Amino acid sequence: MKLIAEFNDQHLEVLTEEKNGKKKYIIEGVFAQAEQKNRNGRVYPKMVMEKAVGKYVADQVSKGRAVGELNHPEGPTVNLDKVSHKIESLKFEGNNVMGKATILDTPMGKIVCGLLEGGVGLGVSTRGMGSLMQQNGAMIVKDDFLLNAVDIVQDPSAPGAFVNGIMEGVEWVWNNGIIEAQTIEKMETEIKKAPRTNLYETEVREFKNFLSLLKSK
Repeated sequence: MKLIAEFNDQHLEVLTEEKNGKKKYIIEGVFAQAEQKNRNGRVYPKMVMEKAVGKYVADQVSKGRAVGELNHPEGPTVNLDKVSHKIESLKFEGNNVMGKATILDTPMGKIVCGLLEGGVGLGVSTRGMGSLMQQNGAMIVKDDFLLNAVDIVQDPSAPGAFVNGIMEGVEWVWNNGIIEAQTIEKMETEIKKAPRTNLYETEVREFKNFLSLLKSK
């Protein structure tokens, strides 16, 4: 079995609820799909995905244990110090796995809120363990697949929006002691001084640098 991670590029709806003066973010939409070849060349048969989702819902979601991280870790285990959200529901509609997640009031959850408020395009990505077999030009996920987590990840098509989300959140990032403000400001300077011809590449590089800092904390 190997670690299998899949980014889902379907549009997510971002909802907000306000209670006692505090804003709560909720994301919902298509969290995974079956029976179609994804951008990684893999196909999840519906029977395989239904079994994995059913077990995950029974073991994790229904017991309030289904949490995920901001960005993928390197293994299948969920690191509680990196948790950013809680999965509230997962259910099939046709071949789509529809999900709903609440952003938590954790250090990583606050970063997600800052990104959302800055207009950053975020997506969800499933993380699990399973075996693959090649068939008809695709890698088919076999029936030993286990769903371990659903994480929040950056939308690869919109790294530039990182500037708006994170740079506006410098003060609270620093106040929570996650990353020194000077580090964020240095990233901002690198992006601002980049020539127009290299702007996109610079934004991508600095966004990856930022995410690597999250992993190291």
